[in-house]
Amino acid sequence: MKSKVRIGTRDVGWGHPTFIVAEIGINHNGDMALAKVMIEAAAAAGADSVKFQNYRTEDFISDRLLLYKYISQGREVIEPQFDMFKRFELTPEMLVEYKAHCERCGIIFHSTPTSEDGVRDLAKLGAPVLKNGSDYLGHLPLIQCMARTGLPTVLSTGMATLAEVDDAVRAFREAGGGDLILLHCTSSYPTPPNQVHLRKLTTLAAAFGYPVGYSDHTKGVEASLGAVALGACWIEKHFTLDRGLPGPDHSFSSDPVEFKELVKAIRHIENNLGSSIFEPTVAEGVGRNDFRLSCVAACDFSPGHVLDLGDISFRRPGTGLPPKAFSWLTGQRLQQPVRKGEVFSPAHFA
Repeated sequence: MKSKVRIGTRDVGWGHPTFIVAEIGINHNGDMALAKVMIEAAAAAGADSVKFQNYRTEDFISDRLLLYKYISQGREVIEPQFDMFKRFELTPEMLVEYKAHCERCGIIFHSTPTSEDGVRDLAKLGAPVLKNGSDYLGHLPLIQCMARTGLPTVLSTGMATLAEVDDAVRAFREAGGGDLILLHCTSSYPTPPNQVHLRKLTTLAAAFGYPVGYSDHTKGVEASLGAVALGACWIEKHFTLDRGLPGPDHSFSSDPVEFKELVKAIRHIENNLGSSIFEPTVAEGVGRNDFRLSCVAACDFSPGHVLDLGDISFRRPGTGLPPKAFSWLTGQRLQQPVRKGEVFSPAHFA
C-alpha cells in the first residue's frame, strides 16, 4: 500500500504536513456571497482546502415526510429533511465559481458528490481529490465510479463496521482505484467526547495500510489534535463564519479564530512529533557527555589494587567508561594510581 497520496502539488501521508480541510459543507446557507467570504476566511486561517457538498437531495431522500432535528441559533429546529437539504444544493455553475474563487485565494477546492453525475462534474471541473461521505460508504457503485476517475479518493467511515470498510476498499481497488485515504469519523452532530474513539485510527491504518485521517464533528479542537498525534494525515473540521448563523451545522463548527488556532496547534504538534528513529537528538547530543554518568573511583587507590563493586561510584560527566562497564572493572588490577572521584579509563589498567 502507498504511504502517501498526491493531491495537486501536495504529498499527503506519513512524514508530510497534515492536510487540513475547512468543511464548508452546507454552512454557506445557499448564499454564494457568504460562501466566497468563507473561502477567503478559511484560506486566511491556514486551511489547505475547503470542501463543499454537490449533492442532489433526490439522490438520497424520497420520503418528504422524514424529519430532521437540530440546534440552530440556540433553539431546537425540526423540519423535513428534504426541505432543509434542498435549500443548500449547489449547481454545477456554482461549483465552477467556487473552484475559481479558491484558486484566487490559493486554497484547494474539493467536494462530496452523491451521484455518478456529481463525480463527473467534479472530474470535469478539475477537482484534485474526491470525498465520499460516511452515509455513502455502502454505495459501492459510486465508490467504483470515483475509482475509475483515477483521482485520489477519501472515504469517510462513520457508522461503519470494519467489514463494511473492507467492502468499500475492495470495491475501490477492484475498479482500478489507487490513491486512497480513510477517515475515522463519528457520525453524531456534535460528537460527545466519549464517542470519539480516536484509537480507531490505528485500527484503520493496521487493517488496510492506507493513510488515515479524521473527520471531526466535536466541539473544540482537542479531538483533532489527538488524531494528529495518533498519525492522522488529514483533518477535516466543519467551518463557519459565525456559530450564531441559522442552519444545522453552525453550532458545532469552528469559526475563523478557532480554526486558525487549530492550524497553529497542528503545526506545533507536527514539529514535536519528529522522527520515530530511537536515537539521541541533536539537542540531546550537546548535553549527553555532561549529563550521563561514568564509573569513577570511590576513594584513592594505589597501583596493584584489585577493584570490587564497592570501589566504583557513578558520577558525571559521561566522558569515561559507562556504568554498564562495572562488571568489567570488578576484578581488574590497577596499574596506575587513581584519586577519589577520578573517571576510570582503560589506561589505568594497562
